[in-house]
Amino acid sequence: MGKLTITNPATEEIIGELEEDTEKSLGEKFALADAAQKSWSLTPFKERAGIIKKFRDLLLENLEVLAKTLTDEVGKPITQSRNEIRSVTSRIDFFLEHTEGAIETETVLRTYAAGKRLEMEEKISYDPLGTIANISAWNYPYFVGSNVFIPALLTGNAVMYKPSEFAVLTGLAIADTFKQTGLPANLFVPVIGAGKIGTELLNLPVQGVFFTGSYATGIRIAQALAGRLIRVQMELGGKDPVYVADDADAQKAAASLADGAFYNTGQSCCSVERIYVHENIYDNFLEYFLNETASFRLGDPLDDATYIGPLTRAAQILNLKSQIRDAVSKGAKLLCGGERADRRGNYLEPAVLVDVNHAMDIMREESFGPVIGIQRVESDEEALTMMNDTEYGLTAGVYSTDAARASKILSQLNAGSVYWNCCDRVSPRLPWTGRKHSGIGSTLSRAGIQAFVQPRAWHMKFPE
Repeated sequence: MGKLTITNPATEEIIGELEEDTEKSLGEKFALADAAQKSWSLTPFKERAGIIKKFRDLLLENLEVLAKTLTDEVGKPITQSRNEIRSVTSRIDFFLEHTEGAIETETVLRTYAAGKRLEMEEKISYDPLGTIANISAWNYPYFVGSNVFIPALLTGNAVMYKPSEFAVLTGLAIADTFKQTGLPANLFVPVIGAGKIGTELLNLPVQGVFFTGSYATGIRIAQALAGRLIRVQMELGGKDPVYVADDADAQKAAASLADGAFYNTGQSCCSVERIYVHENIYDNFLEYFLNETASFRLGDPLDDATYIGPLTRAAQILNLKSQIRDAVSKGAKLLCGGERADRRGNYLEPAVLVDVNHAMDIMREESFGPVIGIQRVESDEEALTMMNDTEYGLTAGVYSTDAARASKILSQLNAGSVYWNCCDRVSPRLPWTGRKHSGIGSTLSRAGIQAFVQPRAWHMKFPE
């Protein structure tokens, strides 16, 4: 059995060591989960919902402890860790309110009668998938995890939950919180380990796999499961573009987009990663954007005043610096940042590049860090062409005072979520879904509830 070492990215200190799962322990966990799921699926919805509501309440009761654990292992500034945990409760509330209606049992669609005698009835019921694998992400473990495990449990499934090896302490804290709710044993089962353990998890006879992570890993998972014919959903990467039209408020757009690019140190799947600005307001926008970026405080993630924390993965700094070097070598100008901060830990100063184009990696490849390229464009048409020039399709946005103008552009973008005068936003009422290399399937909304059930068609012919 191997050891999993957890390192604080701000201090580079080891903060934990855990025993990894093995093929044998995973098989044993799955057998127990699959057995527990049979009883759970028969538990009345009201009882399942009561446990989930208690989980929600415990998150708030233990907010400070949970937030510190998250900050210690991923480097997320403490105020942002608190924000994530507080905000996830609204998603849980959505699922509590809408799950039962989304899977209303035995909905009668049509009846046939011969005179006064009922002859035939057609109806639909919904069954849980069974025991599912939830391979989650480290950047927003409460958000992206709850998008899966909350509706999965509410609809009667068991969950084999593999947190990222970079957020495993938070994964165990989530499991412990479920234990405190009285959730029956073996329904939420943490799986501990790195990529090899994730591969072993896929070999189990799970009835669904829900993954959040990179496109490269997503492809490997899809290939591994190609012959299984089970439910597979993936939330993958993005290279999310925004266009600032010449009628936009340059100052407000700059403040919003700087936050959209650098919140959580740019480590969000829907972070703004490319900005296109109409030439008529380009200079004003750039000045405001640089001023806003300069106001972001980089420092100790446990300090309430810190906005930019360390990158969770040290290796990502090398990738980001490579993108910066590539852009500069092809004619871009680095206006600020791009260097390691003069302190211990995985810190990179926020970088802003201009004179960029699509021959540069910074405008083509996912960055996932505090780096942004800003490109001048001459027209809406040019902006639209540039925004669609990508293999990804997660989110895209337009800043403009003209709703019709913005809507015309947004309707032509191949993205799962589009924004007008906002960015980096998720709502539980709307589906979270990617196109192209950004994923398959949907979480959140009614679609994200029905992802965890399978319909049963009933043809009921009454005897004569």
